[in-house]
Amino acid sequence: METVDETPVEQLNIPLLTQAKKVYYNLSVTQLVEETIQRRQGILTSTGALACDTGEFTGRSPKDKYIVKDNLTENTVWWGDVNQPFSSDDFNVVYNRVIEHLKYKEIFVRDAYACASPDYKLTIRVVTESPWQNLFTNNLFLRPTEEELADFSYEWLIVAAPSFRANPEIDKTRQHNFTIIDFTKKVILIGGSGYTGEIKKGIFTVLNYILPQDKDVLSMHCSANIGEKGDTAIFFGLSGTGKTTLSADPVRKLIGDDEHGWDADSVFNIEGGCYAKCVNLTQEKEPQIFNAIKYGTLLENVNFIPNTLEVDYANIEKTENTRAAYPIDFIENAVNPSIGSKPKNIFFLTCDAFGVLPPLSQLTPEQAMYHFISGYTAKVAGTETGITEPQSTFSACFGKPFLPLHPMKYAEMLGKKLYETKARVWLVNTGWTGGPYGIGERINLKYTRAMIAAVLNGEMDKVVYVSHPVFGIKMPTSCAAIPPAILNPKSTWKDRVAYDKQALDLANQFITNFKLYSDQTSDRVLTGGPTVKTE
Repeated sequence: METVDETPVEQLNIPLLTQAKKVYYNLSVTQLVEETIQRRQGILTSTGALACDTGEFTGRSPKDKYIVKDNLTENTVWWGDVNQPFSSDDFNVVYNRVIEHLKYKEIFVRDAYACASPDYKLTIRVVTESPWQNLFTNNLFLRPTEEELADFSYEWLIVAAPSFRANPEIDKTRQHNFTIIDFTKKVILIGGSGYTGEIKKGIFTVLNYILPQDKDVLSMHCSANIGEKGDTAIFFGLSGTGKTTLSADPVRKLIGDDEHGWDADSVFNIEGGCYAKCVNLTQEKEPQIFNAIKYGTLLENVNFIPNTLEVDYANIEKTENTRAAYPIDFIENAVNPSIGSKPKNIFFLTCDAFGVLPPLSQLTPEQAMYHFISGYTAKVAGTETGITEPQSTFSACFGKPFLPLHPMKYAEMLGKKLYETKARVWLVNTGWTGGPYGIGERINLKYTRAMIAAVLNGEMDKVVYVSHPVFGIKMPTSCAAIPPAILNPKSTWKDRVAYDKQALDLANQFITNFKLYSDQTSDRVLTGGPTVKTE
């Protein structure tokens, strides 16, 4: 048995991997980049970043994600289309077949941990088939010091084997790819897919189970930053709503861009890096992300300007989900360690393509819980094949695919924290005004930035608010540097009757969606919804 750093594989405490051809253990970034290039699995771009393709899958496959159903999870996991049950016996079959598949192969092992707060540190050992997957792990998780590595003991094991293709008849999977989480054995098993986001979101799912239940910590799919006065702001939002863009503020320090925990005293980053979308990335629009794409960064599924090594971020021939994975300290104004105070302001970002919701509104705790469970945004024509007109999208807690517990568990924790901290919650529409997509126009990004700045500066504490007639949310009547007319969406529509009809239709969509969670929803949360009834 050979390991690159001469550590005997037996000491790595990974059962059944003792017959691997070679183990590359905790290689440096330079070594991982060189191994990738030597294997012709990637190339260096003009900025020094390593560009690789993830193969057949360029995104997560939520229909192929499973959780082992056993005595621990049977009565705690929110079973259904998000959390599909997998038997412990079937897991053992798949696990053993993956390990058998890895025999006599070269593998890469990395030690890491999640949660910047030492009170919740989760140690992880990751086994991958390729060096660039291992680089992703180095960049996205927190990196132990040399002293910590000398006495490292892992709690969770991740095995990622893209070249293993499951046989559904034998392995009881839907198709050849899968992600299976076993909370009892503390193993995440990934096969048939090289998309590295499965690794990242596997651990996030684990912490969405552990932190709320065992630690009384609210785990959140959000970005977070902190101002000069120590005021923390967090930003929830689905893809395309501006979560990463709006939290990247040159006058505020970044805590993290995607996954956080909120305990009694602080907001802390779960990760040690960022996994930023790169579609249409420019230095002018997002300078912090653009400048972070350098040597040590992993780029996934990007295309190049012909006959150059310069990335063409507008080219989405492979996928619209092009990504850059880099350590958080590649962002110049990142906080180290990635911990902030309790939030003072919370932003729910939505891209309302129907032009109904105001560009800025304030929510009561009950409304915040309702909109948190709803997790609303809208997709517009051209974002996905087959979409020809705006379509509503609801994702509970702005991260439904990663919730092993019922959404109401997270919403109740949010509500409790809002009452305890008096944090203010704002709904920000980064979508359309003056009409729906195709008729109205997109709300100017400079206006959105100005409104968020006004909130963070305390300017919105001094203005008058009026209630939206359907959603009941409080709309400001003024905001410095913002045309007053756009603050009330109805006033921007030429056809006011059409606006009323569109608002009622969207409200009914909210109510219909909320029925999915009515079995565990309290009456006080229902008071935060629209004031109309479905037909």
